[in-house]
Amino acid sequence: MKEQASGVIETRWWWVRHAPVPDGGRIYGQRDLDCDCSDEKVFRAVAAVLPRDAVWVTSGLKRAKQTAAAIHAASKGKHAPAEVAAHASFNEQHMGDWQGQDRKTHRRERRHTPMTLWLTNGDERAPGEGGESYPDLVSRTVPLIHELNAKHAGRQIVTVTHGGTIRAALGLALGGPPDISHVFTIDNVSITVLEHVSDPSKTGAGLWRIGTVNYRPWLVGSV
Repeated sequence: MKEQASGVIETRWWWVRHAPVPDGGRIYGQRDLDCDCSDEKVFRAVAAVLPRDAVWVTSGLKRAKQTAAAIHAASKGKHAPAEVAAHASFNEQHMGDWQGQDRKTHRRERRHTPMTLWLTNGDERAPGEGGESYPDLVSRTVPLIHELNAKHAGRQIVTVTHGGTIRAALGLALGGPPDISHVFTIDNVSITVLEHVSDPSKTGAGLWRIGTVNYRPWLVGSV
């Protein structure tokens, strides 16, 4: 447990988005597709940045699990967790009947513009079986963040998930409406660091700090 001299406990979350999905330009949401983990340079760079002796967590979808496995393989033994817990609550937003649709056609038919930052608007729920709104995603993601934050207080937590899930975590840190975090870009295999600070001697949920968003360590020195 990382405890500062003042008694304050700091828990650091390292959010990693999964590797690119060869989706053919189609909306995939919770479709359980494979991802492309062939770019070894990317995974070596990410593995070098992530902390040792961390708790590892993924979503329940295989693209997150494959990305975590690729980071472990690229780390040459630096990252070899005894367990990687998979949680469906960290899955991407379910896009219902839109899953499998051509993304460009979908945006054109629904008259999306560059100002439309997500596939759904506000609290709009995707149609069809399993379809979710963005607030639905937030409502299942945030309780698990609180649960793991309490369980692993003071630890480093590496969480390999999805763009929507990471934005939900950013929204929690920002403390605003559910869609406040849509302004952030979350690229594949990028790292977003959030820090939770709490004081066991005081009541309250503690405070969140945003350390970095969408960090792509493989680009360092390339520009």
